[in-house]
Amino acid sequence: MLSKLNGSIVQLFILILCWYSISSLANIIGKRLLTVFPHPFSVTVAQLFHGWVYSVPLIRLMAIPPSIQLHSTRIYYIMILVPLAIGKLLSQLTSQISLRLVTVSYTHTIKALMPLFTLILSKIILAEEQSITIYLSLIPIILGVIISSISEFSFDTIGFISALLSTWFHALQNIYSKKTLKQIDIHHLALLSVLSKISWCLLMPFWFLLDGPHIDFKRELTLKVICFLLIDGLCNFIYNVLAFTMISYLSPLSYAIAGSTKRIVVIIISIIVFHNPITYMNLFGISLAISGVILYNKVKYNDKKQQLLSSHTMTLQPILLTRLP
Repeated sequence: MLSKLNGSIVQLFILILCWYSISSLANIIGKRLLTVFPHPFSVTVAQLFHGWVYSVPLIRLMAIPPSIQLHSTRIYYIMILVPLAIGKLLSQLTSQISLRLVTVSYTHTIKALMPLFTLILSKIILAEEQSITIYLSLIPIILGVIISSISEFSFDTIGFISALLSTWFHALQNIYSKKTLKQIDIHHLALLSVLSKISWCLLMPFWFLLDGPHIDFKRELTLKVICFLLIDGLCNFIYNVLAFTMISYLSPLSYAIAGSTKRIVVIIISIIVFHNPITYMNLFGISLAISGVILYNKVKYNDKKQQLLSSHTMTLQPILLTRLP
């Protein structure tokens, strides 16, 4: 029993290490790629195509069955999958635009605002109410991002807005998934494959109109760029697979904290690799924002735990009263 538990811990540690490593590598390769090939539209198209292509043999190798609903009716495509694919497309595209214009560390600092957007969208879409402690826990995140933005050397307005939009679309995608994916019986890798395919198909016409005509393929599409595109696409696919796997391994709180720690690792590694200039004020802002995310997740977990305990007590009260003499 003990050896089995130790084996699970080692397996989880290796999985987390791989997740952190591939996330850092994906961001570094992505930034290098966008430096020598400044076309976020094209990079996003390549990432979505790789996500679709790589998932097909993996699904067959794992013998993952397709969803019955997807073949029985097209309403699932129109009502559920297409909005999710649009959210994935816009989140990924705006993230690449941000990565092109500002540093990796600053992009990930902005993305620490995810809890704020999630709360706003949860209130609008799901009509969820939160306690005052959860709202108060957002203050360090907001202050940290403001301090980091003021002291950021590479600050760019379009890059800042793109990072905000990427975070917003990602939060919207998560909320929409929470509301609708309960209706679909589908494996997460099969879902990843379908969303990548739909997103790629939706983005291609815009690529032909907006980005394709402006690329000098003979001059810009060098062997170095092609290698970067291939590695970047593979890294992004592996990252998505690992992220889905981590969700199945960890509790929501553990996953959120692991995600926050991953963001810290990516920020530190990117600063070291790219030698980005950073002040003490900037470092304080980054640390405050990430610490705020961890605090928020802890407060939210405790709040949900208290709600479950209260509802359980209220359920037991009538039973106990009927048994009283």
